[in-house]
Amino acid sequence: MNLEEQVRNGIIPEHLAVIMDGNRRWAKQKKLPTKLGHREGALRVTDMVRSSVDLGIKYLSIFAFSTENWSRDKNEIDYLMNLLVEFVVKELNYLHKNDVKITLMGNIEDLPEKTKQEVKRSIEITKNNKALHLNIALSYGSRNEIIKAIKNIINDYENKEIDIDEINEESFKKYLFTHDMPDPDLLIRTSGEMRLSNFLLYQLAYTEFYFTEVMWPDFKREELLKAIQSYQNRKRRFGN
Repeated sequence: MNLEEQVRNGIIPEHLAVIMDGNRRWAKQKKLPTKLGHREGALRVTDMVRSSVDLGIKYLSIFAFSTENWSRDKNEIDYLMNLLVEFVVKELNYLHKNDVKITLMGNIEDLPEKTKQEVKRSIEITKNNKALHLNIALSYGSRNEIIKAIKNIINDYENKEIDIDEINEESFKKYLFTHDMPDPDLLIRTSGEMRLSNFLLYQLAYTEFYFTEVMWPDFKREELLKAIQSYQNRKRRFGN
């Protein structure tokens, strides 16, 4: 039985989260411009989405652009934003046809106008789709998400919309960007780095982690299958 068959015969994670790391280092190693690393990385996003649809993954959360990334060179930021628009325009027909719902996790108002409008358009077109929930983290930081949730809870409490005794782990989740999806089963981070980088800090409490030395532009289907196989070989304990 080959790797593909082994994975398909096992438990597929319902919610997969991915920190896509290594585009710039991949380009540097190959003596290529940084933008080519990002472009190759964008192709892997396409691959990841299509593999997720094929394997029956229900939720895919990808860390595309953090709040800290705004400190990068403006030309690089502009290229990344244009690349995102290109991805959405090119893939929207496939995504909609294959019942993929797009949502944004982060502050959409931070985005350039063209990017913001394209993201909003894709969200509106795919809002009723159900096969795969593609959750894109853009201008996202988990600490900011948690602080925003706390502020909204305080506001609801002051407006008598929630009682203090009703505030617990389950009610708190309703104030997060991921309120309509389960916590991730598996987190993949590429390029050899072993940290969360302010990504889904609350949601990853009992998630299985998979770190690989493979740079994101080289993370093709076989690498995804290896990650899922590793997940399938573990016994999840959820703190027990």
